[in-house]
Amino acid sequence: MNNINYQTADTCEVFTYDEDKVTRIQPLMKDVDGVEQIFKALADSTRLKICYALTLEKELCVCDVANIIGATSATASHHLRYLRNMDLAKSEQKGKLVFYSLKDDHVRQLVYIAMIHAKEGE
Repeated sequence: MNNINYQTADTCEVFTYDEDKVTRIQPLMKDVDGVEQIFKALADSTRLKICYALTLEKELCVCDVANIIGATSATASHHLRYLRNMDLAKSEQKGKLVFYSLKDDHVRQLVYIAMIHAKEGE
């Protein structure tokens, strides 16, 4: 029987293993600039709940969002404005009411995929 240690270290003992891959991929890292703001916006549980609610309904009034998430209209409005400013949601005024929806299907997919991933381990 072999005495192989299957535990691996979290670091490499060499500086670069495949220089061609590093050279090809490293310049592409600038493409993620600004993307972290999307995840920062969705990392807040209130905003994530709002986005999730907006995946379940095409649009919701601010007062309905507040009731769904168990918050005041002011709190819901604050988070909805933040999502709109981050280009994740859009709003439309209809008389005295303001309705919000997700900006596009990409946002819907991000939230939906995250929800599926989170449920996989259950």
